[in-house]
Amino acid sequence: MDDRLCLLVIIGSDEIGRKELLALSDGYRESEASWTEVLMDLKQRGRKDAPKLAVSDGALGFWKAVAKCWPASLFLLNT
Repeated sequence: MDDRLCLLVIIGSDEIGRKELLALSDGYRESEASWTEVLMDLKQRGRKDAPKLAVSDGALGFWKAVAKCWPASLFLLNT
């Protein structure tokens, strides 16, 4: 088993707190390339507007991918 594989999950939330699973994909060490692929897939499936807020742990690959795909999004680090 490859210990560098991980599960990439994106959950969306609206103004009243309803949550929806938007993406679930395998990735490689939470890399920028893996996250970019997930975000581009979201765009291709109809997510055209940038999310107002992107929340994540310290995964640098995620932050780089969001900045590339949706530069208008704000960032919040969840520790």
